[in-house]
Amino acid sequence: MGCAAQVFLLIFFLRAEFYLLTIMCYDRYVAICKPLHYGTLLGSRACAHMAAAAWATGFLNALLHTANTFSLPLCQGNALGQFFCELPHILKLSCSHSGYLREIGLLMVSACLVFSCFIFIVFSYVQIFKAELRIPSQQGRHKAFSTCLPHLAVVSLFVSTAVFSYLKPPSISSPSLDLALSVLYSVVPPALNPFIYSLRNQQIKDTLRNMMTGCFSGAIKCLFCGS
Repeated sequence: MGCAAQVFLLIFFLRAEFYLLTIMCYDRYVAICKPLHYGTLLGSRACAHMAAAAWATGFLNALLHTANTFSLPLCQGNALGQFFCELPHILKLSCSHSGYLREIGLLMVSACLVFSCFIFIVFSYVQIFKAELRIPSQQGRHKAFSTCLPHLAVVSLFVSTAVFSYLKPPSISSPSLDLALSVLYSVVPPALNPFIYSLRNQQIKDTLRNMMTGCFSGAIKCLFCGS
C-alpha cells in the first residue's frame, strides 16, 4: 500500500505540475500577445476551470497507472533499487505480458498528451518572443522577458531531466544513474520553483543581496578578529 501511494502521488503531482506549467504559459501568451483580451480569455472563472482540469487530469492519469500497475503479478521479488517506487522498475518485476502491454499503452497515451502540451509551450513562446521583439521601448522588452524567463527555466529543467531519465539508452543505464536522475526530476524542479519565480520580486532580490553582504562582512570581521 505504501508503494502504491508513492506511485499515485508521484504521477499525480508530476502530471498536474506540467499541466499547470502549460496553463501558465498560456497566461503569458495572452498577457503579451493579446493584452486587450486578457480579462475576457483569462477571467477568474476561466482560471479556476483550467486549474481544476489540470488537477483532474493528473488525478485520472495517476489512478489509471496505479490501478493497472499493481494489478500485475510480480514474479521477480519485490525489491527495488530506488529510494521510492517508480513505474519502470516495478514493471521489470512483472511476469504478466498482457498487463505489461496495457501499461505501455497507457504510458504512450500519457506521453502523447505531455508531448502535445510541450508543443503548445514551444509554439506559445515563439509567438511571445516575436511579440517581445516588436516592443519599441527597451524597458518594456526587459519587463516582458523577465516575466517569461523564470517560467521557461522551470519548464526546461523539468522536461530535460524527466525525458532523459525515461528515454536514455539502456547501454548507459545503471542503478546509481537512475537514482540520480530520479532525484533530479522529482525533487529538484519542485524545490527550485519558489526560488526561480521569486527572482522577479525586487524586494526578495534586495533581501538576498543584503543577507549575502551581511554574511560576507561578518566573515571579514571574524577573519580580522582572529588574526
